[in-house]
Amino acid sequence: MSGSVLVVDVGTSGLRTGVVRPDGSVSGLHHRAFVPSSPVAGLVEFDAVEMARLVLEVARRSISDAGPVASVGITNQRASTVVWRRSTGTPIGPALGWQDLRTVGECITAKLEHGLALAPNQSATKVAWLLRNHVGDAAAVAAIVDDLAFGTVDTWIAWTLSRGNLHVTDHGNAAVTGLCEITAEGGPRWHRRACGALGIPMEILPSIVPSSGVIGLACALDDSPPIAALAGDQQASLMGQSCVRPHMAKCTFGTGGMMNVLLGTAAPEKAERSAHGTFPIVAWSRQAASIPEMWWASEAIMLSAGTNVEWLRDDLGIIADAAESDAVAATCSVTDGVMYVPALLGLGTPSWDYGARGALLGLTRGSGRAQVIRAVLEGVAHRGADLLDAVEADHPAVHVPEIRVDGGMSRNRTFVQALADATGRPVAVSPISDATTLGAGYLAGLATGTWSSLDEIANLWHPLSVVEPRTSFDRARERAKWADAVTRASGWIPELSGLDF
Repeated sequence: MSGSVLVVDVGTSGLRTGVVRPDGSVSGLHHRAFVPSSPVAGLVEFDAVEMARLVLEVARRSISDAGPVASVGITNQRASTVVWRRSTGTPIGPALGWQDLRTVGECITAKLEHGLALAPNQSATKVAWLLRNHVGDAAAVAAIVDDLAFGTVDTWIAWTLSRGNLHVTDHGNAAVTGLCEITAEGGPRWHRRACGALGIPMEILPSIVPSSGVIGLACALDDSPPIAALAGDQQASLMGQSCVRPHMAKCTFGTGGMMNVLLGTAAPEKAERSAHGTFPIVAWSRQAASIPEMWWASEAIMLSAGTNVEWLRDDLGIIADAAESDAVAATCSVTDGVMYVPALLGLGTPSWDYGARGALLGLTRGSGRAQVIRAVLEGVAHRGADLLDAVEADHPAVHVPEIRVDGGMSRNRTFVQALADATGRPVAVSPISDATTLGAGYLAGLATGTWSSLDEIANLWHPLSVVEPRTSFDRARERAKWADAVTRASGWIPELSGLDF
């Protein structure tokens, strides 16, 4: 079987579908805004039933526009959590977005009482919260356990497309729930002790399947094409930018920023945060003769990237739209000493300082709009360099030759040049700003014969542009100044800086 692939791509603030052709082009794109609600500061919820309705609507439109497809791939915002009744397909309560912070206390308790390293942006404590608050105590859960199902968004969409015949997730999505352990064979499996400590019955967990492999039929769609791929958004972006060989790296600059560096097939010793603040993740898994072939990556996280440009637009009001940040910043060649630390939500990799806050330093009477905007873009670029430094420090054998970038900020030329300068590496810009769609398509097509090998996927890469670091940029001096600026922004709210998940 070969041919085009329908991709369902569910992000944090919207969802889209499109058809990936054998030549790597995308057609039949349809998008729907789907913004989560925040009833109280720190709470992030969404309506899973409405998500399912919109997915079916846009998927059918894409097939109508682009024609029949040979397979379906699903990519998703990771760790967002849905718990539903199998008998009715109805969620027991609101779905909890990955950004939801209502279980911070539970994460601290899990570490103190059970030695579990869990973060509130993982699924584990969200599942426990939903069961406790929308079913009841352990006896109430046990009474209906056979009718309960938990899933991340990939699981929920596969359930929707298969009309309830599939209850699955892939190794990559499972591994970031906080409910998995690394086995001797290398792959993640559900962690019985963690589930027991949190009061989560093993019976409600989905089956773990390869990221690339036929798992069932999308019988809610015309001709019931096979569902052949499940992948978290960052893993799909890695594949979508053809980072299929060890040490290849991509960074997605959206609301936040995520750098992923492909490591290879050797499993990590543990699935915990490393010394320099990076995490091992399953990049993808593929069906093999006996056990799935598992590819691993390292992930480094920037808590706010495009959020800082939104701040310039929505809060300061000094740009009309995001694109204007590039044009205005380009009117000055340097910031004249102004530096900006993009810590509006704290700092992720490497320090994981939740109490750090944004800082604008070095202002003088001559500092103007252009200098401030350029400083914001350069600050995000320096944070990108921090992520690269952390990955290479945690993995001394790794040297990243080039950074591939996607996300909204990848279209900002001033920012991309600043990233090349700060990292000292060439930056290749993805031909489409959201490479997740391509990645899920490639994974499905690898499973069904549209593409035969990872080498074919590598050859589909055609960057929009490649930006080299400027030889005139004094990287050592600027990185030293940057480190000083980060020190000044750190620990601003000591109570939050003391949190460690």
